[in-house]
Amino acid sequence: VQLVESGGGLVQPGGSLRLSCAASGDTFPFSAYTMSWFRQAPGKERELVARIFNGGGSTNYADSVKGRFTISRDNAKNTVYLEMSSLKPEDTAVYYCNALGVIAGYVQDYWGQGTQVTVSS
Repeated sequence: VQLVESGGGLVQPGGSLRLSCAASGDTFPFSAYTMSWFRQAPGKERELVARIFNGGGSTNYADSVKGRFTISRDNAKNTVYLEMSSLKPEDTAVYYCNALGVIAGYVQDYWGQGTQVTVSS
């Protein structure tokens, strides 16, 4: 199973970016997984940014991004997105995609390689 993030880059404060995470694998039931975006800034611990659950697709967000970020998923494309707007310098971090599920009674936990987001003028 591979998770490949894309869409990171340099953006000015107040700007927007859209991150994508494409999942691939011969037997990867994407829709069965809860998908999340985490981020890690230099010298800080990795933190949860947003999560979208399997099934009904309910979401939750870190307080720091509520109202600015939106997570969504397209199960037909095996892809999860993170729309980021009103970006702030403190959003600068490496953003990681995570897939978490219980498949056939086993916990499956996958991570992408990360994509850098830099918010700076």
